[in-house]
Amino acid sequence: MVPTSYYLILGALIFVIGAVGVLTRRSALIIFMCVEMMLNSVNLSLIALSRQWGNLNGQIFVFMIMAVAAAEVAVGLAIVIAHQRHTHTTNIDEINLLKW
Repeated sequence: MVPTSYYLILGALIFVIGAVGVLTRRSALIIFMCVEMMLNSVNLSLIALSRQWGNLNGQIFVFMIMAVAAAEVAVGLAIVIAHQRHTHTTNIDEINLLKW
């Protein structure tokens, strides 16, 4: 059986990779993927801790996080696609105004 600390270290590593991606990348699509990496790393940590303590609350909370993440991706991608159709770019440096 793999110790819980390995899962937590892996979750922290994935979270750091996602955070670095959010802070350094300029493409909105890449930023969305990095945010999803960060959310999934939190999910991994919750599942590991839930398994360690024998409590299902962490696993139930993961399902709620996944539902919110799916809604976030749907709305975020719709906004990015609409903006890309109008300006022909997904660079976040050029998305500085909320008007067309």
